Amino acid sequence: MQNFAEWIGNKQISQDRCEERSIHMLQALFNKKYQPVNEMPHLFHWANFLHVVNQSEIAADGHPKKGDFLPPIPFPRRMWAGSRLEFIQPILVGQELRRVSEISDIQFKQGKNGELYFVTVNHFIYANDELVIKEQQDIVYKPETIITNNVSVTTTPVESPCRNYSFKQQHSVDTTALFRYSALTFNGHKIHYDRPYAMQVEGYPGLVVHGPLLATLLMQTLQDKYPDKIIKKFEFRAVKPVFDFNEFYICGDVQEQTAELWIEHSDGHIAMKAKLTFQE
Repeated sequence: MQNFAEWIGNKQISQDRCEERSIHMLQALFNKKYQPVNEMPHLFHWANFLHVVNQSEIAADGHPKKGDFLPPIPFPRRMWAGSRLEFIQPILVGQELRRVSEISDIQFKQGKNGELYFVTVNHFIYANDELVIKEQQDIVYKPETIITNNVSVTTTPVESPCRNYSFKQQHSVDTTALFRYSALTFNGHKIHYDRPYAMQVEGYPGLVVHGPLLATLLMQTLQDKYPDKIIKKFEFRAVKPVFDFNEFYICGDVQEQTAELWIEHSDGHIAMKAKLTFQE
């Protein structure tokens, strides 16, 4: 175990702009091409403030090399584990954007499947110098995978879970959608498009669907079904991977002031959990 406490407080400032074209490109991924828009849909800001580095600065997994803003944690596998967001004001098309990011915590944990590092990053997003979004992001780092020849995708179905469904909508994500989302977010992580790497290096049974893509599907579905609700807070946590060959369900239990959302595998297992708070 290494101590990375000196990295806590490390800051990074990024500049961008809310562009109508980038919003339309993401809308097309969700089958909403050229719907009228004057403000950025929730979670579309993940396609802004992209980390642009030279090709020579890319690590073996497709991410930028560590040791610049993020600490040089030696574990090679890294994933976006979840986020907690507060939406303060809308982001309007044409506004100048600024994001101030700061590492707020680094923890070493002994998980049930091995050692883990968790890095928490606070993001404060400003539009025309007014605070519009607060986000706390969790990044998990895992040790190298020991690959065996017995990769299995079989899981034991859960017994008739007792869940309240305001909606349950079947969905799937194919390789083209994975590529397009990776391209729109400038995400070079190979687990999303390089099948030999995903299976032979990281030990997955297929290509991994992006956590933020699943979170955005939850948000988009909720807003499609309840367009009049104003969302003030949103948080999500990845529980179990979704792969490109999976059929899954986008589910929600919606109440007056709050909602529970989740991604549910066809066998009943939960892949992602989310909570929303609506404006009163």
